[in-house]
Amino acid sequence: MKNKIFYPLFCLVFAACSKSADPIKISSIADKEYEPQKWQANYPAEYELWEKTKEPTPAGKSYYKKGWDTDGKIYDKLSEFPYMPLLFKGWGFGIEYNEPRGHYHMLKDVLEVDSARRKAGGVCLTCKTPYAQELRDKYGKDYFSKPFETVHSWIPKNHRELGVACVSCHKGENADLRILNDFTLGAALRNMNFDLKSASHQDMRTLVCAQCHVTYVVSKDKEMKSQNVFFPWNNSKYGKINIEDIIKTIKSDPANLEWTQAVTGFKLGFIRHPEFELFSNQSLHWKAGLSCADCHMPYVRYGSYKVSDHRVMSPLKNGLRACVQCHSQGEEWLRDRIKFTQDRTVSMLIRSGYSTAVSAKIFEKLNKARSEGKNIDKNLYDKAREYYEQAFYRIVFIGAENSLGFHNPQETLRVLADASSFAAKSEALLRQAAAQAGIYLPEKIDLELNKYLTDRGEKKLNFDSKVEFKDPFKIQDYF
Repeated sequence: MKNKIFYPLFCLVFAACSKSADPIKISSIADKEYEPQKWQANYPAEYELWEKTKEPTPAGKSYYKKGWDTDGKIYDKLSEFPYMPLLFKGWGFGIEYNEPRGHYHMLKDVLEVDSARRKAGGVCLTCKTPYAQELRDKYGKDYFSKPFETVHSWIPKNHRELGVACVSCHKGENADLRILNDFTLGAALRNMNFDLKSASHQDMRTLVCAQCHVTYVVSKDKEMKSQNVFFPWNNSKYGKINIEDIIKTIKSDPANLEWTQAVTGFKLGFIRHPEFELFSNQSLHWKAGLSCADCHMPYVRYGSYKVSDHRVMSPLKNGLRACVQCHSQGEEWLRDRIKFTQDRTVSMLIRSGYSTAVSAKIFEKLNKARSEGKNIDKNLYDKAREYYEQAFYRIVFIGAENSLGFHNPQETLRVLADASSFAAKSEALLRQAAAQAGIYLPEKIDLELNKYLTDRGEKKLNFDSKVEFKDPFKIQDYF
């Protein structure tokens, strides 16, 4: 009799303590439930970890990408890379461009950043609110073109600061992974003939991140009002989205040129946070079958079961828990390897960025000379401009990507080496054009970097950068 009672009791206790025990779902959740607290009862661990993304991350763990550490500073990217305010002068990124905070602050940061960063209108909400697909379906073109404040007011009042939430990645019915933003990522995948129905679970653990951690184009009408947003993958294939194809797509239509660069007067496109593109382009970890979640959301123990860590952050900031599962060399060795990769990326980025800035300043001089009646060889000028734009898009691609090369070290160095080459070719042609026109250019071009930094006014004073870029080539000394 004792055995008959003990056995079912043992099974009940074993099931409760088993690694495979699932959380008890005590409430039903609508398929598109936007309120995170409605998910909390069924997924308390995931909710608690997601809430931690509002907190600063451990200080001193990341050498370059400090982000929003517990020292309380917001790091100013334009001070970290002084060539950026020169090249970005003419629109919002040249006024305020900060290292990102945690996911909880995605929409809050858009509301608090300089208003010039919201000039594109409601389209700026696309990867900042889970309501983007609903707003686009309901309001059509108005979603893109109406002022940001107008479209933001269409979001329910209690969610006007809500960034990525449970509904952004999961179905309410069973928490399966899903793509919420079909009009951006869904459309881009279809253009590449990638069928989402064939996507594996591992694919989805990356694709939910690719709803936002990608570059995009805000296309404009003749009045420069936003009319659409899309991912510039038209010439690419899944697993091989490269910078050449992105540039080709941007340059294929004047509607994709979103702003006018003040220094050169050129209308240009832009590239934003292309983490998915760099990582998925045949990187070592991609080819090994890893997903974004494997590294940025490693499993953690929560009571009797394990969950993905929804406090999404750099592996550097959580003790490299994900990395040591595959790499037995230990945390210190891994940190040294990461720093080795990022040091070389930063050195190449500084080299190519300053070289591109030199060409920009020479264009400024030649444009002034041409306005004063000087005859500048059009063929040389146009070729120099093409090389310049090729260099510009490449340095923006790597500068905007949030791993400083680690997501794909080989591709990163290839892109930056090409950027340096294009910038050098551009400068050589411009000097040839200047010499033919009788225009003197000194060997060392004054980039007036301090002017572009201080032109931002109080934005320069509100932020503090403590990052020391230890460039082994001392490349700044040459500019």
